[in-house]
Amino acid sequence: MTTTSATSTIVSALGGGSGIDMAALATSLAEAQFAARIDRNSARADTVERQISASSTLKSQIQTLAASVGDRVRTGDISSQPAIANGAVAAVSRGVASGSGNYTLEVTALAGAQTLTSPAYAAGSAPVGSGSLTLRFGTITGSSFTEDSGHAPTTVTIASGATLADVAAAINAANAGVSAYVASGADGAHLMLKGAEGAANAFVLEASETVGEEGLAALAWNPAGDPARRLANAGDAAFKFDGLAMTSASNTIAEIVPGLNLKLTGTNPGSPTRISFSDPGAAATAFMQDLTSALNELAAELGRDADPQGGDLARDSGARAMRRALAALAGTLVMPGAAAGQPATLADLGLSTERDGTFRLDTTRLAATLKSSPAGVAAMFTTGLFGVYGTLDKLARTLTAASDPGSLGGSVSRYTALKTRLAEEKADLADAQEKLRAQLVTRFAGVDRRVSASQSTLSFLKAQIDAWNASKN
Repeated sequence: MTTTSATSTIVSALGGGSGIDMAALATSLAEAQFAARIDRNSARADTVERQISASSTLKSQIQTLAASVGDRVRTGDISSQPAIANGAVAAVSRGVASGSGNYTLEVTALAGAQTLTSPAYAAGSAPVGSGSLTLRFGTITGSSFTEDSGHAPTTVTIASGATLADVAAAINAANAGVSAYVASGADGAHLMLKGAEGAANAFVLEASETVGEEGLAALAWNPAGDPARRLANAGDAAFKFDGLAMTSASNTIAEIVPGLNLKLTGTNPGSPTRISFSDPGAAATAFMQDLTSALNELAAELGRDADPQGGDLARDSGARAMRRALAALAGTLVMPGAAAGQPATLADLGLSTERDGTFRLDTTRLAATLKSSPAGVAAMFTTGLFGVYGTLDKLARTLTAASDPGSLGGSVSRYTALKTRLAEEKADLADAQEKLRAQLVTRFAGVDRRVSASQSTLSFLKAQIDAWNASKN
């Protein structure tokens, strides 16, 4: 007998105990409910990840470019460099300014520092008495000492039971401009004192003894005393620069002329040596070629990332800011203080921008600028506020500032924050999906129980019907 009751319909729809996996069914329905939103979240997360990568790459490239230019400028392979014919007389180096020209140097005396020794002691651990030692500074002429009133004396307290080594440590701790150490000579241990270079840094040593612990007086010294204890005299350097007699308290002389530092190391009386500056032309040309190549690499990366047809940064404000900055770079005033006719822009060094955003080096214009104003070109390659490095460094800082939402740094910050929000949204969707799945499992469990009950009732009814039919037959 065929039944058409509601029970039979439910049993048929659910498989009538045929083994439907209600838990799997709940999972599938929950996944279907959230699939579209999860897919959208994943797609947005993938896009944001690419945007972070693209903007970070551009940010890194412009920062690396500026840092590399800074390294080139600091090492001095671009600007004119000084060289000296006789390297035994002095070491030369580039100063803050840009140097040029040729000079002569004749050194007749090096700056010296006074060196003083104590009488001989049995050992560095030998006791020396207690009290105080006073260093006074000034100039020494023969056996006379003239104190420098502008150089305050230094008094060092020597504790009871102090040794020669303790005295050296106390003098060093005073930071008076005199260094002290204990040296072992052929006749015993000596306290060695050495001052700073320059005639005005000569010194005398006075002692004040503690009654009953005498001994410090043996360390005292003045030029009228034992002359043999002064092993070296304090003196100024004496030299002629381009024939002009000069003196210096130090052998290190900064910016003796703009762009030239000297460190005197020897003498050459009667035999002047020559100092000259190199031609920066070849180095500047090589630098501009390297800069043009690096800018084209940056422009190519920007072109791919900001391509209106599918670029990850097609509508990014930071990428647009970089495009505008690069387009204006060649004409940017990098030397605002340049005199009329002197190079003041990268365009003066041959850099030009093409319509497609790439860069080209006009070597003819660069050569003309180098010929007409080599010093002006050299001045553009410094580490100051202005010049090629200062301009690129400022550009890099502006384009990568995290505090500016319109910069690449702002883009990285914005995309990173969005990535975090998308990750939180993904977690929320997963929680909501799991909540729905649990609810469906609960509901389906109830349906499953009711279906089982209906099946039992249907089986009983079928059995009764079959019994009735059998009794009629």
